Amino acid sequence: MCEKTAWRICRDNQWWPVFGKKRGKNRKRPGPSVHDDLVQRDFTAGDVNELWLTDITEHWTDEGKLYLCAIKDEFFGRIVGYSISGRMKARLAVNALNNAVSRRSDAAGCIVHADRGFQFRARSFVHALNRHHLIGWMGKVGAAGDNAAMDSFFALLQKNVPDRKRWRTREELRIAIGTWIERTYHPRRRQTRLGRLPPSNTRPS
Repeated sequence: MCEKTAWRICRDNQWWPVFGKKRGKNRKRPGPSVHDDLVQRDFTAGDVNELWLTDITEHWTDEGKLYLCAIKDEFFGRIVGYSISGRMKARLAVNALNNAVSRRSDAAGCIVHADRGFQFRARSFVHALNRHHLIGWMGKVGAAGDNAAMDSFFALLQKNVPDRKRWRTREELRIAIGTWIERTYHPRRRQTRLGRLPPSNTRPS
């Protein structure tokens, strides 16, 4: 069979190889910002609880995806709060924020930077920010560098936990992620900007 005949049969029957049919672009656009861009991409903090960064990442298990929302204090690089769930809902971000505030009770006035994901634009998340007297901040559309600090942490997590083995259940991976954050990243991961100290050796304890 010549090549043109094969392509004609595939076309008539709507058969397409995975590389043969160009997929349409995702026409979804980032939603409108619910906060101002307060510091114009100046991601420096002069003290703890001055600037928090947050984002969501996903990891695969045999049961399906597991989602992690983490909040990082930019001053000393510590994960001050996080939430892990099998569903990527606004509640995931709200729980991470509540977890961070429970650990850092003096965080009132802290700026919380997030992207324009629907979880961070949700009314429940905005209400949580207001309830804890935190200041929301969203950057510009397409500014990939805005989340570089969180992406760096997520890449390190991916290398040290999910990539190490095949995970059968979400619960198994959830425990492994929490254990790595609390027992490896905080007490043992040395950071140059902290004078080669891990986050747990810098204040606050």
